[in-house]
Amino acid sequence: MGRRRRFRAAEAAAAVLLLALSAACGSRLPESEFEHDDRAPAPGRTDAGPIPVGIITSATSPVGGDAFTGPRDGARAWFEQLNARGGIDGRRVEVHLCDDGGSGVGNNECVDRLVDEEKVVALVATTALDYAAASRVSRAQVPDIGGQPIGPAYDTWPHLYGIYGSLAPREGTPGWDGELYGGTEVYRYFKREHGARTAAVVSYNQPASAAYARLVERGLRAEGYEVVTEQVDFALPNFRAVAADLREQGADLVFDAIDRHGNARLCEAMDAVGATVLAKVTNVQNWTSRVAEDYRDAPRCRNALWATGASRNFDDTGHPAVREFREATEDLDTHSQWQLEGWAAARWFTDAARSCAKEGVTGVTRACVDAYMDRSNGYTAGGLLLPVDFARLPEPPEQSRACLSVARWKDGSGWVTQGDMNRTCFDVPLLAYEP
Repeated sequence: MGRRRRFRAAEAAAAVLLLALSAACGSRLPESEFEHDDRAPAPGRTDAGPIPVGIITSATSPVGGDAFTGPRDGARAWFEQLNARGGIDGRRVEVHLCDDGGSGVGNNECVDRLVDEEKVVALVATTALDYAAASRVSRAQVPDIGGQPIGPAYDTWPHLYGIYGSLAPREGTPGWDGELYGGTEVYRYFKREHGARTAAVVSYNQPASAAYARLVERGLRAEGYEVVTEQVDFALPNFRAVAADLREQGADLVFDAIDRHGNARLCEAMDAVGATVLAKVTNVQNWTSRVAEDYRDAPRCRNALWATGASRNFDDTGHPAVREFREATEDLDTHSQWQLEGWAAARWFTDAARSCAKEGVTGVTRACVDAYMDRSNGYTAGGLLLPVDFARLPEPPEQSRACLSVARWKDGSGWVTQGDMNRTCFDVPLLAYEP
């Protein structure tokens, strides 16, 4: 395989883990809220109506109010700027927001409203905790562009185009015969580039947490690591004992299958007992500007935080596409990698719609946008994403040429990019797992 393709096993599993952990705390499922984003028309042609798009987000969910809103906020910022500049061929993009509450029922309600009532041309930057209506979106042949693969929907259904792509057949069954595949490029990176040899995996004694930890362990062992497993009680976690053992075991890396609050407490404990590591590795969902606040009581561990993903570091303002994103979102309280990926998803839709606009007033259709998406292999959103593929391979690949974006937190500088993401690439094996 010569494709620069990342298999997002870790991020998908981690996001599902969040629900399991929060539900175990007894969180109440809130009711769905529906929003309509009305904005004044931009100057331009007046002989055509606005182009409707929909954004489904689990904004109010058992996980918390801000866990999934990043892609939505990034996409909205793109469309605001686009409309201020005249829209698409003079037509304003009309954004319809829908909060599905993190439930399957709410997700179906959102699809009813956006697909059937509002007649949106496409869904953009979907971030749904339970994408129960994915098959309905597919049957309606509504392109879903740049959604986050929290579950297996983007590796299951046609007309759904996840932000990281998919090589699966997408014929109604997840992946290949119900199995998805994850690469080991993150573990290879720290071994090759930084000489790491021992890695610890910290989890709760809770089924979803333990399952995700086992997936990480498999990848580490496949790369030849000595693996230290640490499990804490979910109800009464003793992070200080874990931190002391990490110090004694001499772990180079720490990976985790615990929530954000648990991570902060683990870091505090590591600082308290003097456990130092080469890297405390997190994923794209936790790649945010809130590090100084979340880890305020763990300065040493905080400055050992590393993040990996498949999109360009949102703090890399030396890149023109990132700088445009940051300038357009400067009024946001915090920034995150998911915001940047939502922005990229909206840009992807815009490029698709512009390819249709030449057909005339009615040229921006679901079919035209879908056709563009289906042939958009190698898309990068102006350099914000690693090249995205939708190949529909009949058999699962055994290995992949996988690239990754890497950043390290540094107080006073934020997330500092580590190397060129288009050149930080490895030929790695792919490991099967069930979603």
